[in-house]
Formats: sequence, structure tokens, C-alpha cells
Amino acid sequence: MQQQKWLITGVSTGLGRAFAQAALATGHTVVGTVRSEEDLRAFEGLKPGHTHGRILDVTDDHAVSNVITEVEQSIGPLDVVIANAGYGLEGTFEETPLAEVRRQFEVNVFGAAATLRAALPHMRRRRRGHLMAVTSMGGLMAVPGMSAYCGSKFALEGILEALGKEVAQFGIHVTAIEPGSFRTDWAGRSMTRTAQSIDDYDELFTPIREARQKASGNQLGNPAKAGEAVVHITTVDQPPAHLVLGSDALRLVAAARTAVDEDIRAWETLSRTTDFDEGAQL
Repeated sequence: MQQQKWLITGVSTGLGRAFAQAALATGHTVVGTVRSEEDLRAFEGLKPGHTHGRILDVTDDHAVSNVITEVEQSIGPLDVVIANAGYGLEGTFEETPLAEVRRQFEVNVFGAAATLRAALPHMRRRRRGHLMAVTSMGGLMAVPGMSAYCGSKFALEGILEALGKEVAQFGIHVTAIEPGSFRTDWAGRSMTRTAQSIDDYDELFTPIREARQKASGNQLGNPAKAGEAVVHITTVDQPPAHLVLGSDALRLVAAARTAVDEDIRAWETLSRTTDFDEGAQL
């Protein structure tokens, strides 16, 4: 396999670290972004000469652009960029302060968008490259108590799908990585949780929150195998626009899409009543 240069945001732990380790095991060079000097040293120690750390806050648009420009000049042309940095925000919609919803979108949507947008001009000039972002099975289905998180991932899904259609003409691939429940700290210490302040939601949401916390550390998904899957799709001529990872994600996403299809079929007649008798068809 031809050696590549990758950039992955958020490589300190979790899936970001797993993606980096899988790429390194294949002989690639990985630039990973972290939030502290300690994490930077730990990452660069994984495989000296092949791991390059950069401290970065992905919500700082100028810093994101500067880091990618600097990496292109000092490390070399990037072949794969994965916008992985993000976090989970748990809480019912009514109980979640709007400031926390905005922060969720700043990191999960705008941080990813800034990363991909900064890398895109370089790849477009070369007429090659692979842009990816980690959304979630929660970008294709939604569960109670994760409205802000799912909303951010749904938004990112839309950006990626449209982006892929825009840049295919330049030989650039775009993939949304949609993991299910993986054995990382995502549902544990990495999860931000809003306070339960409205008793009416307790009967529904308390068991969901407790089950998620209980399952943390015992999830079905294997991060190392997720890393191998992501490396694999960089080796094929036509990588997927959507990469669902995990059997739980396959089951839950399929059920959600079936529910949408059933609504469309059930209300098709009413949907058609909103047309003019004549008009331009998209």
C-alpha cells in the first residue's frame, strides 16, 4: 500500500486514537490534533517519525486553517483528513440550555466544517484526496435525551452528502463515518450531561441515562476494528459516502429509515396535494 499522510482531529482517546493507530500500523504518517501538551507528547510517542501532534481547538476557525496550511508545508500533502473531534451532550430538549446546544454545534458541526474546508483547497488543486467526518448512528436516527447531539450529527450528515456531490468532479471522496456504540469513554467521562430539572421527563429518561452509564466500558463495538475498517475504505476505488460501523448501528439505522419510509408512503396522497397543477419538477 502506498504510504499516505493523514490528519485526524481529536486523537487523544477513543475512535480518533483508534483511527490513528490503524493508519500507523499500515505505514502511514499521521498528524493528530490534541488539546494539551501532555496529550501531544503521548501521541508523538506512539511511533516517532510517523506521528506529529498539533495542539488545536477546532472551534477556532483561523487556528484550524493555519494548522492545516502549516502541515501541508512541513509534513507534506495530505491524502486523508478525518474530522473526528466532537463530544456527546445528553439531556432532553426542554432541559438543555440553548447555550449548551450552541456549544454542541460549534464543536460537532462548525469544528468539522472548518477542518474539511481548510483541507479542501489543497486537495482540489491536486485533484485527489479523501475527506471524512465522524458523525454517528445518531446522524441517521434519533433517541430521546440526545436531541442536541443528534441534531448536530444530522446537520453534519447533510453537509457531507452535499459536499461529496460537489467535489466528486475533482477526484475527492467524502465519507460520513457513522459508528454505533463503541468501547470508548464517549458515554462515560467524555459525555456532557445536563441536569434533570423537569420531573415529567424522569419516567422516560432516567432509565435511558442509567442504561447508557451502565453499558459504558462494555459496549459491543471494537475501536481497533473500526480503525481497520476506515483504513480499508481508503484503499478502494469507490469508497462509500456512508460507512455505518457496528451491528447495533446497522439495526437502529435500518429501523429509523423504515419508519421514515412508512411515513412517506402513508401520507403520500396528502403530500401531493400541495403542488400547483403545473410547475417545474426538480
